[in-house]
Amino acid sequence: MRLDGNDYSVHPAVIGRRIEVLADLHRVRALCDGRLVGEHERVWARHQTISADEHVATARALRAERVGLLRPPPPAGEVEIRPLSDYDTALGLTDDAAAGGVA
Repeated sequence: MRLDGNDYSVHPAVIGRRIEVLADLHRVRALCDGRLVGEHERVWARHQTISADEHVATARALRAERVGLLRPPPPAGEVEIRPLSDYDTALGLTDDAAAGGVA
C-alpha cells in the first residue's frame, strides 16, 4: 500500500483486494475485511519501501509455487542430441544435400 509517498507491505494473500488503511503519527495499519494484514512503524522520509519479513517470505513462496505451476515437468528419460551437421544437410548447406540426401 502507498501512504504519503512510501510503500508499506501487506500480506500477499490480499493482493488485488480492497484494504482499509489506518494511520496515525506512529503506526500504519492495513485491514482487509476487518482482519489485520499489515502493520508498520510510520516512516516520515519519502520514497521508502517498508516490508515485513513475513510478507516477503510468503510472497517468495507463492511466487515459487506459481512458477512451478507454469513450467512443464522435465521430460522423462533421455533426450536425443542431434549432430548439427544433420540440420546443415536438411537445409541444403552441405554437398550431401546436393546429392539428394536428407537426414
